[in-house]
Amino acid sequence: MPPTEKKRDLPACYAMVVPGLEAVAGAEIAATLGGETRRTQPGLVVFRAPAVDRSLLSLRTTEDVFLLAWGTDQLTYRAVDLHSITRWTERGPDWKQLLQVHHAIRPKPKGKPTMRLVVQMEGKHAYRRIDARKALARGLVGKLPASWQHVEENAAIEIWLTIHGASAVCGVRLSDRTMRHRAYKEAHVAASLRPTVAAAMVRLADVQPGQTVLDPMCGAGTILAEVHALGRRCRLLGGDEDAAALRAANVNLHFDQAKLQLWDARRLPLEDATVDRVISNLPFGKQLSRPELIGPLYLRLLPEFQRVLKKPGRAVLLAADALAMQDAAGLVGWKSASRVSVRILGQKATIYVYGV
Repeated sequence: MPPTEKKRDLPACYAMVVPGLEAVAGAEIAATLGGETRRTQPGLVVFRAPAVDRSLLSLRTTEDVFLLAWGTDQLTYRAVDLHSITRWTERGPDWKQLLQVHHAIRPKPKGKPTMRLVVQMEGKHAYRRIDARKALARGLVGKLPASWQHVEENAAIEIWLTIHGASAVCGVRLSDRTMRHRAYKEAHVAASLRPTVAAAMVRLADVQPGQTVLDPMCGAGTILAEVHALGRRCRLLGGDEDAAALRAANVNLHFDQAKLQLWDARRLPLEDATVDRVISNLPFGKQLSRPELIGPLYLRLLPEFQRVLKKPGRAVLLAADALAMQDAAGLVGWKSASRVSVRILGQKATIYVYGV
């Protein structure tokens, strides 16, 4: 079966996401771009949008965004795949159109054009990543200007091939490192939350204009920065017991709406029922604390979150210890409205959404 190919005037797109966030990213694509998800698999969302322009770069729950050249789920794991990769790259895509769209979104830099081929592979195949890269390069012969110089970083054009088991997707990268790393994140702390995961948590919290949003264990301030990025003029409250983390948050949160304090999240210096949303990345027990202390910690934290939350309110919490969360949520009578399984720092974790 041949790979999927372009059937409309506008090319399809795809986004790389943290595995588990496909549905959240798809919802953002629909709400922000008016786009329609066509297919998902772990870490990937294929979609079409009514406009293929710079608005694609405004997505916040995605790690990278690409113009789709071709995709397939019919790899055989055998060396014959290399011939297929070359053939699909050579015969399927309208490379001229893809490059024109890319240049419209990301204008050519001055100087001699540069390009880079990137290949990612997961699964056991009878060929190496370097072999797949060579197959991709063979398919591009004559498709790109011969004068373009190959470089290993900071290229003007990047063409990616991502192979995951029997599936593969190939496309032209539209985003750069700031989509996943964010320009605001100048200071970092250990176990700092990935911005795209923070953005997903904020979307799940359904933050409304003018609300008060609290991150009681704010670390470097990533969640609060993602709330601020919504542009809804929320009142942002954050704190941490780690003075170094709070200094990092002050560097990253250089806007007036954020108020940060040094505090113990088990004893928040806040009045009852004064917060609309609590959004926080709870300690996993590896980098920030001993695992055996996580259960007792959660049993202290959630009653305090319950105390400061207005009704109706919402809490969105990222945690790795399911039993500890179950016990703590049961203590305050919270029932999970939804949950999203993700992998953070190589560890399975869950985003819990609670209505209060």
